[in-house]
Amino acid sequence: MSRWRATRLIGVALSAWLSRRARLLADVEFWRRNTSRLQVDQLRQLLQRAASTEFGRGHRFKTLLRATDVDLVSAYRCEVPIADIAAFRPLIARMREGGEPNVLWPGLVRAFAQTSGTTAGDKYIPVSQEMMRGNLRAAMDLFATSARFGTSLAAMTAGRCVFLGGSTALAMNEHGIATGDLSGLVTPLIRWPASAVYSPGPDIALMRDWPRKIEALARLTLEQDVTFVSGMASWELVLFKRVVELARERGQAVGQLRDIWPNLAMLVHGGVNYAPFAASMRDVWSGSRSGEDFPHRLEVYPASEGFIAMQDSPGDPGLRLLADNGIHYEFVPLEQGDCDDAEAFTCAEVELGQRYLVVMSTNAGLWRYRIGDVVEFDSVPARPDGRSGTGPCRLRIVGRQKHFINAFGENLIVENIEMAVTAAASATGAVIGEFTAAPVYPTRDQRAGLELIVELDRSEREHDAALLRSFRGVFDSALCALSVDYSVKRSGDCGMSEPTVTFVPTGSVHRWMAACGKLGGQHKCPRCANHREYVDGVRRAAGVSQ
Repeated sequence: MSRWRATRLIGVALSAWLSRRARLLADVEFWRRNTSRLQVDQLRQLLQRAASTEFGRGHRFKTLLRATDVDLVSAYRCEVPIADIAAFRPLIARMREGGEPNVLWPGLVRAFAQTSGTTAGDKYIPVSQEMMRGNLRAAMDLFATSARFGTSLAAMTAGRCVFLGGSTALAMNEHGIATGDLSGLVTPLIRWPASAVYSPGPDIALMRDWPRKIEALARLTLEQDVTFVSGMASWELVLFKRVVELARERGQAVGQLRDIWPNLAMLVHGGVNYAPFAASMRDVWSGSRSGEDFPHRLEVYPASEGFIAMQDSPGDPGLRLLADNGIHYEFVPLEQGDCDDAEAFTCAEVELGQRYLVVMSTNAGLWRYRIGDVVEFDSVPARPDGRSGTGPCRLRIVGRQKHFINAFGENLIVENIEMAVTAAASATGAVIGEFTAAPVYPTRDQRAGLELIVELDRSEREHDAALLRSFRGVFDSALCALSVDYSVKRSGDCGMSEPTVTFVPTGSVHRWMAACGKLGGQHKCPRCANHREYVDGVRRAAGVSQ
């Protein structure tokens, strides 16, 4: 069979499968009625698969499987405690370093994703074959969903599909076990015909030096017909700006990115909140901060532990939980996050307007694992006890458990900072980059307060006196509106002072992250912290006096 004929047959089969899946994904009533049942099914399958492992025997998985569907979740909670990475580290070390099979997951897990968090140090997350298949299924759901956003599989794959991920370099030990960035574990699985449209290719994908990688990728894609881009918005913006700069340096008659990639059909983003970057993205795409946006955008919620959710309705910020993808989810109220006996709820038991920590039982052997993300629900599915639910399980990421500011009772979380920065940028027209916030501790001459570090283009910083005052005022007012505690602490002459806003050159945050060995890949700039380590680090990188 010729290569062209094989490609055509694969395309026809894939399109048929995607069409069927797209119809199911669009069936809002199906997901409202059946999400709870599907989640119980995922848990039962996980327990069956791992019943003979060391962890499964120690926690009586075979006994748990005798429970009815109604009782299975509660029985599982009684037997397995909620845990973070510290509880799993010894077992993971035996699997990864010692090559032991059947510890957390059946057989020998041959891949581990290395992630360096800001709150838990280096983590090694098991990546089983089942998890790989789940991630592939999630990717197919993304393509199946894209039609609802106005673009087709044919349009997205007509040119080059750019994946802006971490280094694909892997470390292999004597047991044949690979460790590296999740991108490095996934990229080798890209085979023909997908490899025919994949960019940047192995040479650039291997690079660990992110400035060099962005430069190489920009030079490569400047010459390509890019139709699809996926990555974190913060790094996508860096790439897009450099592509435009290169085109202009070469004397090409281009105005903005849309002149270079006129067939770009879909921008997929996740990992960081898009809203603070929206004006800058519009500016680089169309030349207008309030003008034309990218043709179609779709937000996803990936994690090293598994693909969690994705946007399924244009204009709706809620991300639909992937309830049938091999992972069982629970949610712990944020205020109980550090309690050994914390209550946990299924996605059908949560309440709207409340904040929860995400707890996952995965198809790679993490059991009731607390990942540290904080979410809030926009709609919840029907419960087995008859509560009708409000729709599919849709959620939004609002922060990280350890990323907050509460030095003086102000109780600010990541979502508050992001929304206030977005409001200030929108009101002032400032095109911002990365940002982070921290407490300002009182001294003899200074009241307690808050400092926000914001990257700003040089042209705007040259006229920053009036901009600074306006930006600070809107940021402060927005925080007061978003947080009652902050508003109360800001009132009166004895409360917190007006926030300090410090503009720094674009690239300052990435220079600080590079100095910390945390640049690129899945590393993200912390939006806030209850200490000054991040803020002071960025100030030093920017050459701003303390």
